[in-house]
Amino acid sequence: MILTVHLIGATNLSDWNVFDKVDPYVKFHIEEDNLLFDKNFGEMISSKKKNEENPTYNEQFKFELPTLEKMELTCTVMDEDILFDAKLGRCKIKLEELDLNAEPLEVHRKVHDNPFSPDSWIFLKLTWGEPIEDKDAADFTYVGAAAYECLRIEHPEHHNRLWNATSGRIVGNLHQTPRGMWTLGPAPEEGHSDFFPEKMGEILGRTRIWADVLSLGPPDGKFMEAFKGALATIVENAEERESPVIIRMMFGNIVGQPTNCDSVRDMLTADLPEDANIRLWVGAWRRGSSWNHAKIIAVDGKYLHTGGHNMWDPHYLQCDPIHDLSLELEGECALDGHRYANHQWHFIKTEQETFWGTVGSVMPDCLPQVAHTRVIVSEWPKGAAKYAPVFRAKFVEELTEVVEETVPIVTLGRYGSLTHKARPSDDAFVAMFDSAQTIIRCALQDLGPVCMPSPPWPNHKTPLPGTGWPKNYFSAFARAIWLRGVDVEIALSNPASTPGQQNPKFASYGNGWDCNDVSSEIIKVIREDYPGAEDADLRQKVAENLRVCFIREKCGNQWEGGMNMGMHAKHFIIDNVATYIGSQNLYVCDLAEWGVVIDNEEQTKALMEDYWNPMWENSFTGEDVDVETVMDGLDIDRNGADQSEINDEIREQMKNAELANAGRANLDVYDDEE
Repeated sequence: MILTVHLIGATNLSDWNVFDKVDPYVKFHIEEDNLLFDKNFGEMISSKKKNEENPTYNEQFKFELPTLEKMELTCTVMDEDILFDAKLGRCKIKLEELDLNAEPLEVHRKVHDNPFSPDSWIFLKLTWGEPIEDKDAADFTYVGAAAYECLRIEHPEHHNRLWNATSGRIVGNLHQTPRGMWTLGPAPEEGHSDFFPEKMGEILGRTRIWADVLSLGPPDGKFMEAFKGALATIVENAEERESPVIIRMMFGNIVGQPTNCDSVRDMLTADLPEDANIRLWVGAWRRGSSWNHAKIIAVDGKYLHTGGHNMWDPHYLQCDPIHDLSLELEGECALDGHRYANHQWHFIKTEQETFWGTVGSVMPDCLPQVAHTRVIVSEWPKGAAKYAPVFRAKFVEELTEVVEETVPIVTLGRYGSLTHKARPSDDAFVAMFDSAQTIIRCALQDLGPVCMPSPPWPNHKTPLPGTGWPKNYFSAFARAIWLRGVDVEIALSNPASTPGQQNPKFASYGNGWDCNDVSSEIIKVIREDYPGAEDADLRQKVAENLRVCFIREKCGNQWEGGMNMGMHAKHFIIDNVATYIGSQNLYVCDLAEWGVVIDNEEQTKALMEDYWNPMWENSFTGEDVDVETVMDGLDIDRNGADQSEINDEIREQMKNAELANAGRANLDVYDDEE
């Protein structure tokens, strides 16, 4: 049989000469580790990279082996030099211990300990036997095929980790909050969306073997109650199992308010018996300006909940609620939610195993740190394994059932700065926009950069220094509008929307731009990308092809007390054929994100009847965009100032703006950094 070694890349490679950048390559050698005489099964060598400390290879090596028993793979990272090649690091992998099969297994190994800098690692994917094919790709529409081809060609190393061609069944209607949205009065009734945390808890409570939960922050209020109830149900059902049920919960470590995972763990498990047959890990991470923002509940490789919702009671369940959108699915697509979580847990483990990771995890964010990284993990019961195990599909095979009425799905995401350059979902979005033939529809929180909180919107708009607009997406919109005559419809959150009488410092939806600003920036890109565009033709495009508005319900765009209606959805539709629902905003922000593309015309139109059509019917009135204002605004610079201009006053305003944009749970689980 064939062992396939897929070399993804390596990180933090260096040698003794600090003035000389490394030119790395990797040697793979396999031998049978016998008691007396080892048997050699060959050596293969990767390509050489020039001056690259974090090389990406994306190369495959195939070894024909009779068995994996006693087989040992040696990976040696070398530095090509003029006189002689130097060894940068090495690791040995005992293949029989990995229980390999045709499903690709990610394998990360440390190849060198660096005492005063990040350790050197190698990243592989290993398969034993014939690789699994994307059988679901054959049923894609031209929109799904565009995304799939982009991902297959540009990001093959992230297959089954950050993207996959799969299938699933949509369960019931979309999960919209507030419930009954678009036809509500200006003051929603008490309990208007209590169904939502109850549904999330019910899905989590189905767990028999393995559950993954990912969100920006921990649950609070009725969400916390629902999760505690779900854990109690899991514990009850786990009593007869030999092996403990695995539950991994991953959150973001937002700059300025890192999550206290011990406190979250203690709240979740306060009512559980000490001998409960479960193992729970609560983790949180940040690397630079990236942290987890994906919203996923994946259960037993069967059940999946994903979308835009955080798990925050005051934001969704009380007065002035934020509009948001998620969905429930069943089928193979749930496996990808588990797989996506694996790499974040690996990052936490590798960071905390280093000296600086251990020290940094307990330092307040207000103190200077050697690395811009903070990882935290807490386990339950205390004293159990410190780090969560890696999910594999075979762990839940016994629960596999045939799911009827499935549709083709592309699961896709990104890890932010956890990957060197790759942002698969970003590239797939552009490919989908480029496939549009008639219309692109978007329901989004915003498209522009976050603005300073002072002076307040709408009198003055000052973006954070160093920020800008999403040129990659706007160029795709420009091509669609200018070259193909495609219509683009965009519904946005009203700026300065604060839910549940929260402090605007910690909850503000909408980055501060109006619909004329957004329209001007899109038309500006058309003018830049197509210099011959005439003013009259641009005006015609604004009037006929580009429609931008703030969300409204039947009662208008404000709640009873005068608060603007906010939206947190991340949703778009291409040609009424394929639809995306997930966590990823289109404004520039490099967080870890994930979502699904439902690539089926019949299902997409059903989802539109459920959500888009009533939303657009109430929201678009034509009053939010004025052609003259859009055209007069083409020369306005709406990008942030140079970062060199930041002073203490601006730095404080930036911190406040970023905290308001990020949001937080209404819990005492954030470290005090004053």
